[in-house]
Amino acid sequence: MQINSDLIAKYNQPVPRYTSYPTVPFWNEKIDAMDWKKAFSKQFEIHNSKEGVSLYIHLPFCESLCTYCGCNKRITNNHKVEDDYLTVIKKEWDQYLALMQSPPIIRELHLGGGTPTFFSPDNIRTLIEYILKGSIVHPDREFSIEGHPNNTTVEHLKTLFDLGFRRISYGVQDNDPIVQKVINRIQPVENVKQATDNARAIGFTSVNFDLIYGLPLQTLEGMTRTMEQVLELKPDRIAFYSYAHVPWTSKGQRLFDENDLPSADLKLQLYLTGKKILTESGYTDIGMDHFSLPEDDLYTAWKDGSLHRNFMGYTTQKTTMLIGLGVSSISDIGVGFAQNEKNILDYYKQINEGILPIQKGYFMSEEDISFRDYILDISCRSSTTFKEKDLATLEKMTFPELDKLEADQLITRESDRLVLTDSGKHFLRNVCRAFDLHLLRNQTMEQKTTFSKAI
Repeated sequence: MQINSDLIAKYNQPVPRYTSYPTVPFWNEKIDAMDWKKAFSKQFEIHNSKEGVSLYIHLPFCESLCTYCGCNKRITNNHKVEDDYLTVIKKEWDQYLALMQSPPIIRELHLGGGTPTFFSPDNIRTLIEYILKGSIVHPDREFSIEGHPNNTTVEHLKTLFDLGFRRISYGVQDNDPIVQKVINRIQPVENVKQATDNARAIGFTSVNFDLIYGLPLQTLEGMTRTMEQVLELKPDRIAFYSYAHVPWTSKGQRLFDENDLPSADLKLQLYLTGKKILTESGYTDIGMDHFSLPEDDLYTAWKDGSLHRNFMGYTTQKTTMLIGLGVSSISDIGVGFAQNEKNILDYYKQINEGILPIQKGYFMSEEDISFRDYILDISCRSSTTFKEKDLATLEKMTFPELDKLEADQLITRESDRLVLTDSGKHFLRNVCRAFDLHLLRNQTMEQKTTFSKAI
């Protein structure tokens, strides 16, 4: 499928990725910790018994720096840092437990990073057993982890399986040795195969590969080879992400020559090449950056309309409450967000003083909650229905933007709803932007070095 180059030029603008709404740049630099605690307790009492809670634990350590990475990470070969970090994570969890009126029902648990498999299997076991002690595990729970193919051992996998983990995501990114060298992510295809085979042999039912298009020195030929090698391993899910070039926040991205980055047109062709190979091989494009085989639960959720999206990405588990533990982690309680301190020493200091380490956050208005629903619908279901109570605001702020999108055949509209076209799915972030009232009311934000480009 070819996309008009004029559309690429028109829509390749800085746009949020919409893992939340409102997006983080519009949050308050400080929120009152007592207000957060009260809101958390109230929401927990409402939602825990009905649907359980999700839990994200950020494990930030890596042994080497991948120059493309925009995550909060700490580079070290000193594994003694594991003990101190886990001690503080437990203290933070204890602070949240003190705000709960009943045992938490854990429905979703994800270990992200950094490199979670930097931690020893014994330390991972100690952490998860501490979290689950006194908790209730939901019968439909989903436990997942991000693993590095180079250091995810059989012992890691056996330990995780015994703890209830059934899904693992490997950061593959690109198999081209030239690209791997420039992004400092050297991992032979044989390592990826071994890690995948080990996970399946032990009993993991869903293996995901993270792939990235738009990396320096990528070519169409290299992308084709990577996809062909990926298909030989046939992961159940594939996250095919657009590289976000944000060197103003990720200093590691300054370590390679920007002239080596593909143009916007080539970057889109890299995506279309990858997508064509995947869809012709039985994968379904289920939404922003994600593909799934029909046998995977993510496909089922997309098919029956229950797919959900939060800070952990697309998920089959729709919970109102997401508790984030660890440095820079984000919590979402349905009516507000809170992000932990990004500096690990500040995070340690506050936890050890008995303070929730909240750096910034946001409490949502009714309008925010309503327009978040539109963005979630578009992200998860490629369509949305307009609410009568929002019509005045929609007509003033959103419909003029939708008129432009419709003129470019990115959406089709009826009286009370919109549907993305096949072309529109490639510009999903731009369609979501039409419902971003905060950005529409402050469009200078897009011109600043705040968001990555849409393509």
